Amino acid sequence: MPTTPRDRRARLSVYAAFSIQGLCFAALVTRVPQIQDAHGLSDGALSLVLLAVPLVAGVGSVVSEALFRRLGSALVLRVSQPLVCLTIAGAGLTGGSDPALYALMALFGLGVGAVDASMNAQAVSVERRYGVSLMTGFYAVWSVAGILGGLWASLANALDFSLFAGFALTAAAGVAASLATGRGLRTRDDERADARDVQNAARSVPWRPILVVGTAMAIFYLADSAISNYGAKYLDDELGGADWLAPLGYVAYQVAMVASRAAADLAVRSRGPVSVVRIGAAVGLAGMAGVVAAPNAVAAIVALAVAGLGLSVIAPVTFTAAASADPTGLGVAVARVNVFNYVGFVLGAAVVGAIAPISSDHGLRLAFVVPTALIVLIFATARGFAPAPHLSAPSGPSEPPALSKPSAP
Repeated sequence: MPTTPRDRRARLSVYAAFSIQGLCFAALVTRVPQIQDAHGLSDGALSLVLLAVPLVAGVGSVVSEALFRRLGSALVLRVSQPLVCLTIAGAGLTGGSDPALYALMALFGLGVGAVDASMNAQAVSVERRYGVSLMTGFYAVWSVAGILGGLWASLANALDFSLFAGFALTAAAGVAASLATGRGLRTRDDERADARDVQNAARSVPWRPILVVGTAMAIFYLADSAISNYGAKYLDDELGGADWLAPLGYVAYQVAMVASRAAADLAVRSRGPVSVVRIGAAVGLAGMAGVVAAPNAVAAIVALAVAGLGLSVIAPVTFTAAASADPTGLGVAVARVNVFNYVGFVLGAAVVGAIAPISSDHGLRLAFVVPTALIVLIFATARGFAPAPHLSAPSGPSEPPALSKPSAP
């Protein structure tokens, strides 16, 4: 099916949604040490905050699944994304008020869950329209924005900006971009036109393939959680990195992700998702091992880059694999597999929070061992990423082209 100007606008709008989410997320997580200092949080209290966010985000993702069938993923995204931006700005105004911080982080988590589910549902919908692998390209844009967010955090730390000043500028850019591009998203009517079983959407989506690829997703996000939430703290506290240097570990991680994701769509088309997942897991394992063994901050930054180079392919390929088993076209499978995102983040926060206090000298180093070891399990799930036909795919001209059959961009 040839693409239309409307399809191309939708693709650009999805790129914008991924970039906003990457920018805002990076701006927040790379200043975790400053948030901890501003509120005088102990390491244990910080771990609880970081654990609560993905728990609430999981709720947001589950609620989104129901909303997709009623309202469409576009409306959910257009409401939730500006909310996420505003909560980040609000986090800079909480001062020393811990209850206010907790409330805002809960609201942030709810919004993040809705945004993640809806923007990935939009991405899968656009990918189906084009008929070729596009997901890693969307995630590459997310990583580029994450790099900008990390660099901004590094500059804000170097210039001694307040938390609010740093967050407010990021939030303003995110809200403006979301409002400007939201109308280009694929609407509920667009999604229903592609859907195969609107009335029985939830019952039509099988759980078994989602559980298989979701396991890989959870392991990736466990490692990603450790890097995102504790990477700057690890470089700062245990490896002696300066305040301006600590956020650069996340930047290096995201730079490598951009490089990998920029080429991964072509790799998926030529070699298939199973091979891409296996290679990514092997490279990611090597990088995480380097993080554990790093003698100093610079070595850890290099190792984080290697980890990003490999692990970057897991999430986007997972969403495409889930969508291939979804006969509805409504984003139901995407919302379900997105929950594993937060399972991984919860486990990451819980594991690091539990292990880090064991040793005052090497607690975070020991905590990074767990996600490193679990990456081996991704190899066991790799065959679950093989593309499968939709369970109730219709015949006729309304059928979107299969992802294995390239169409003109």
